[in-house]
Amino acid sequence: MGQPSFQASNAIIYVTYGAFLIIGTGIAWRMRNQSKGEFLSGNRTQTAFPLALNFIASGDKSRWLQPPSPCLLASIRGREREEVKGESQRPSLGSGILFAYPQLATIAGVQGVVIYALSSGLPLLIFAALGPIIRRKCPEGFVLTEWTRQRYGVVAALYLSFMTLLTLFLYMVSELSAIGQVVTLLTGLDGLPIIIVECIITTIYTSLGGFRISFITDNVQGAMVVGLIVIAAIAIGVETKIDTSLIEPSGLLKPSLLGWQLLYILPVAILTNDFFLSSFWLRTFASKTDRDLWIGISIAVVAILIIVTLVGSTGLIAAWAGIYPGDPENPVDGAVAFFALLEQLPAWVVGFVLVMSVTLSTAAFDSLQSAMVSSASNDFFRNRLNIWWIRGGVVIIIIPVVVLAIRAPSILQIYLISDLISAATIPVLVIGLSDRFYWWRGFEVIVGGLGGIFTIFLFGTVYYGNALDGARLILLEQGLFQEGWGAFGAFVAAPVGGVLWGFGGLALRLAVQFGIAKAKGQRFDALDRPAYLDEHGEDEIDGVGEETVIVHETPGLGKGNGKFF
Repeated sequence: MGQPSFQASNAIIYVTYGAFLIIGTGIAWRMRNQSKGEFLSGNRTQTAFPLALNFIASGDKSRWLQPPSPCLLASIRGREREEVKGESQRPSLGSGILFAYPQLATIAGVQGVVIYALSSGLPLLIFAALGPIIRRKCPEGFVLTEWTRQRYGVVAALYLSFMTLLTLFLYMVSELSAIGQVVTLLTGLDGLPIIIVECIITTIYTSLGGFRISFITDNVQGAMVVGLIVIAAIAIGVETKIDTSLIEPSGLLKPSLLGWQLLYILPVAILTNDFFLSSFWLRTFASKTDRDLWIGISIAVVAILIIVTLVGSTGLIAAWAGIYPGDPENPVDGAVAFFALLEQLPAWVVGFVLVMSVTLSTAAFDSLQSAMVSSASNDFFRNRLNIWWIRGGVVIIIIPVVVLAIRAPSILQIYLISDLISAATIPVLVIGLSDRFYWWRGFEVIVGGLGGIFTIFLFGTVYYGNALDGARLILLEQGLFQEGWGAFGAFVAAPVGGVLWGFGGLALRLAVQFGIAKAKGQRFDALDRPAYLDEHGEDEIDGVGEETVIVHETPGLGKGNGKFF
């Protein structure tokens, strides 16, 4: 590889981190007297272009990959290989995109790149579509869980809160694991010091400035990412020599069964799991107007589509340049196709990619930190904790994140379980956004979510012919890119089963409530239209009315708790 020297690599990495530390702490110091509400959120403060840069920098763009195991790290540097089985991994936005998209390109070809790009960008439009509706229904809130509490009650809100915090925690672990691997592949340096430095820097300015500092630094980092991607793309295009005789035999231009399966799996998994990311909801509520939200997200979607396509194409280029899959004695894994390609390029290109990776990772990580603090403060402590306790929470949560990122990458298998849970839960959750379904309550959401997971087990038992493999399908032990229809069936069973179980739960609840009413000689009122619906016009309720601003003494808290039963 045209690898920068030891001194140059350290200089590039730590100067970049130092720049973010100076920018972040400088701005955070100016914000040191902000209120608790301003620390936790930025409701109705941001215009379209800053929102676009934030969704680009914080965008959830990489999902599933086989991370480079120690043998692959060794192979890239020419050392002896040993057989190690990779674990399934899905880092958030940042440096993980350098693994995920090129790998899928080597597996599913052009079809996979296009599907993955569309599946990564287009789901963001759901925040532009549903954000205004949720903001009108719960104008005091700044995360989805607050509307959930207001609509479905405490139990459903805590269920969603747990899944939100678990997803954010896993994204943090994944991002640190990914940046450590990227730095090792690009420079040969030990990734542990990089992980620790990134945690220290983002923790300092995030604990001082909260959500708003994360938003501002993401503006800078988002702009940098776009520029660096363009430069790297031009350099790779100019310096790489493609052997046209390898294009047709590679088979990467042809559609595949996996590619068609991913056309369904990826949109469903990414779209529903995005609901668990409170970092997106914080930015959605931060939009000054609904128009700003639509424009900002639309710009971000276009930018993400371009970025993802460019990065994914490096897997195709590596194959057509004869770099992937390599020779039989020293094969190249698809997860490191991008880095194998860089091996042929000048050191200055690697330097640009290194800056881009650090920028991506820092932007992703500080967004996840601020989102976790805002979510925990709102959902569990109702924003009543002193702001210094909240800042302390930012620091404390980093310790287990670092430990897990270093010691237990296999826990990232939980990502796939999280995707299945979101696919089962979110469809039954969003039913309540329409007030025509006023009779839909929290009990149905929980039953539907759990029932969707049980439906995966039922499908797996029938498909594989035994209950043990049916249970294993819930864990997706064979990963997303397994042969056959197992993974596809799981992502069909989850939402369909969730909705069916939800309506089954509705029938059970109504039957029990009807029986209780008859036994007590009371009127059955479970299907009565709530009084508050008659106080507003249908247009406003369903999200097309005038924008409303309500300021609460306690930030983030809705009007009350909805009904679980």
